[in-house]
Amino acid sequence: MTTIQLSVNGRAIEARIEPRTHLADVLRDQFDLTGTHLGCEHGVCGACTLLLDGAPARSCITLAVTCDGAAVTTIEGLDEDEIAAELRDAFTREHALQCGYCTPGMIMSAHDLVLRLDHADEQAIRVGLSGNLCRCTGYAGIVRAISAVIAARRQRGIAAVVGAGRTSLGPVGSQPGTIPTTASSALPTMTDTKHPRGVALGWLEPPEVVPAKSFDASFTVNAAPEQVFALFGQPKTLAACFPGAAITDLPAPDRIEGEIRVAIGPLSAVFRGSARIDRNAADLSGRLIGTGRDQRSRTSTSGQISWRMLPIDEGRATRVALAIGYSLSGPLAQIARDGLVRDLASRLTTTFAQNCDRHLNGTAGTAETPEPQRLNALALLLDVARNRLTGFARRMRGP
Repeated sequence: MTTIQLSVNGRAIEARIEPRTHLADVLRDQFDLTGTHLGCEHGVCGACTLLLDGAPARSCITLAVTCDGAAVTTIEGLDEDEIAAELRDAFTREHALQCGYCTPGMIMSAHDLVLRLDHADEQAIRVGLSGNLCRCTGYAGIVRAISAVIAARRQRGIAAVVGAGRTSLGPVGSQPGTIPTTASSALPTMTDTKHPRGVALGWLEPPEVVPAKSFDASFTVNAAPEQVFALFGQPKTLAACFPGAAITDLPAPDRIEGEIRVAIGPLSAVFRGSARIDRNAADLSGRLIGTGRDQRSRTSTSGQISWRMLPIDEGRATRVALAIGYSLSGPLAQIARDGLVRDLASRLTTTFAQNCDRHLNGTAGTAETPEPQRLNALALLLDVARNRLTGFARRMRGP
């Protein structure tokens, strides 16, 4: 058993739990806070949403031991909250609830939206509610209710709170005790020496990720390690070398926003997201950490790629050693079988290495940011299948 301490709805509590216990079970079973509903218990439906360190979180898949010292707010903790009171009235007025099972989680997510959205943007509200499912209402009333509350508060001169008042960025619950009680606190900036990885106001960096799958890869480039390392510090050039990738913005020297276009037969997907690049010139290594989402298919991905430049051929060439980790959730995750992903990654790495080699040796095109080619995953999959069938036939024939 493990003892944890939490601040739940402003009250300090202590609980003895097994390490495998989820936060929702602790709140419901030990403290009778049953307003946090359990639905799918897979982090999909959003009925268990609460505020953890001020940010919406799925309590059914959050291990309670990871929340030691964190501030937790459940739907019961919003009884006297001004925003929640306005949301309850708006939900009633706009007929935004029927059976009510999803409503506590909806209110928690809506509370976050009302705090941080500058104006009543329907698209932004729908995106913000995309993790909360309702089988009754059709969502129209819910969106109208939240829009009405945001519009009314902004008309009364109540401004949005940047980042919903959070002073630190990262995984939900990773900064216990740092959430302010006032709305005047600012997020760290690039010049804040206490937060060397802080970002400008309004731009949220991708969180540290724990990939579900990982594997190693490598490729060789006919250039010195220092040259290859320098190339890996040029995001736009690097993206031009990767099939289907494009940079859309560079909000900071080590931050990028971009997209990867994928075509899978008649289906197409555009994964848009952000990433952070860390580099270590001392040992010619680095890593890229990023997240992305295809809005059409509602498929999300996150991952990280670590690299190190190793000299070969007496320093005239470089072997780039890669450690790749990824997670994929949503409809397109059906193609993410381990063997297929590794084969696909091998072919993408080969193409990427060839493009890097051409650029470093002066044989690349003259366009600074060429139009990205769409990554045709179906063609790659067929290539993988053909090679596997060939290998299988060879094994059947024997030596």
